[in-house]
Amino acid sequence: MEQHESSWFDILLGNLYTNTERFIQHVAGDPPSEELQAHGVAGVTWLAHEPVSAQHVFSAALVVTILCLLGVRVSRAVRDVKLAMIPEETLTVRTFTELLVGGVYEMMVGMMGKKAAKFFLPLIGSLAFFIFFSNVLGLTPHFLPPTDKVSTTLALGLIVFFATHIFGVREHGAAYFKHFLGPFLPLAPLMLVIELVSHIVRPLSLAIRLAANMTADHMVLLIFIGLVPFVVPIPMYVMGCIVVTVQTLVFCLLSTVYISLAIAHEDH
Repeated sequence: MEQHESSWFDILLGNLYTNTERFIQHVAGDPPSEELQAHGVAGVTWLAHEPVSAQHVFSAALVVTILCLLGVRVSRAVRDVKLAMIPEETLTVRTFTELLVGGVYEMMVGMMGKKAAKFFLPLIGSLAFFIFFSNVLGLTPHFLPPTDKVSTTLALGLIVFFATHIFGVREHGAAYFKHFLGPFLPLAPLMLVIELVSHIVRPLSLAIRLAANMTADHMVLLIFIGLVPFVVPIPMYVMGCIVVTVQTLVFCLLSTVYISLAIAHEDH
């Protein structure tokens, strides 16, 4: 999934970007070709021979910065509880945040109940905001979305993976591991292998699905912009907005499913 594209970071950050690129190249341990260096690719990771670029590091940092500023802005808007109860008439930062948080919460309530949804909302909600804004960044010309790198999406998948089993053990204790053995003792060895493989594959499937879709969407958009800069790319932007939203929903939906299965009780 090579990205032969420069970004605004090259121009705006200058030496800071160049030095970071050199550091990543040193850590990767696989010097890139001159052609790749011209396109801002630093080295190659152990993961699927995937090129590493400082652009995705800065893109992720930019998304986190935007989310922090968004959080400060919204927290100030809802500090007065009485005024916060009155809905705003137009779409603002506050109303957009409320819509996104409310949508994620309602989805979670339908799958794990109100109590669990309230507890896990900070986790799933944080994933939703980071993934959504990262995906949207890819719709901006000359910006690369952090989520089109498997190294980024795998980190998100591993967060869900560890949260699933940590809270599963917290909810059920040692009995949590019984479901890895299946309902019948003679089938326990076979079921153990199947369950272990299925659980190990989960973060990989989350990572590859999100990264592959965002890479494809970004490439298609770049191709149409390069061929016809005006009018024609508009339908591609509409499709991109749909992909951005759907991929955020899919990741959060599957994450909620995995966690809800881990904490669920058999009598429920």
